[in-house]
Amino acid sequence: MNSEQTLDKKQLRASFERAARSYDHAAVLQREISNRMLARLEYIKYQPDVILDAGSGTGYGTQQLAKRYPQSRLIAFDIAWTMLTHARPNTTWWQRLLPLQQRSDYVCGDIEQLPFKNESVGLIWSNLALQWCNDLDRTFAEMHRILRADGLLMFSTFGPDTLKELRQSFARIDGYQHVNRFADMHDIGDLLLNNRFSTPVMDMEYITLTYDDVIGVMRDLKAIGAHNVTQGRRQGLMGKHQWQQAIDAYETLRRDGKLPATFEVVYGHAWKPFDPRSILTPETRRQLGLPP
Repeated sequence: MNSEQTLDKKQLRASFERAARSYDHAAVLQREISNRMLARLEYIKYQPDVILDAGSGTGYGTQQLAKRYPQSRLIAFDIAWTMLTHARPNTTWWQRLLPLQQRSDYVCGDIEQLPFKNESVGLIWSNLALQWCNDLDRTFAEMHRILRADGLLMFSTFGPDTLKELRQSFARIDGYQHVNRFADMHDIGDLLLNNRFSTPVMDMEYITLTYDDVIGVMRDLKAIGAHNVTQGRRQGLMGKHQWQQAIDAYETLRRDGKLPATFEVVYGHAWKPFDPRSILTPETRRQLGLPP
């Protein structure tokens, strides 16, 4: 990723912190994709002991996973602490003293540097968070590290055609990058293999939302914290004339009275294979010439 496409993580965190209150009202697409991911779990017979919701936001996915896996320990993990405070249920002091079947933890951090022990998680679930990574290869390496043998990674992310209408409209105005860049599905699959994940399954679909005007598109993106936070973004406000030019360009795409906003949604899941060498004693590994 070149410097202009690099995400400013400080700005990213601040953007999601500000969006915490408005997120649930605007995150219709995020919930729909989460539901579609949950439906895919119906075909996977697996009972994880520990589940990491990587990029948990305000907790919709965490809550659904808790219902599906009532015996599992849940970890909600997000870069924005305010998102986690909205996700955390309001419980009284005496409720916290009662023995609960399910334990949930809330951890703030960056999924490119996961603060968890090796082989400590059975399922990593990540709904629309990977597109906020600067180094996806490193992120998958981290996920592989913390997954148990035979553990499952399941995720969704945005592909390159996401918000193509908005990108095309602004491209006519100036040379700045106004929309974040997204990784191709095939490149993501290759990165999974490079990081020793087994039998990755990848697929993609287009979801198009419609709006009455361009302001509606921008308002929803702001409400969910999905600002352009790349280093190559325009610094300062766009002039009134240029803004109108961008709106006019977008207006040429109006169909049946509505403006489209396309999202290319990439789904994937893969397993961490069991390594039989892991059961060998240090002496046996030495005799076989294997690393300790």
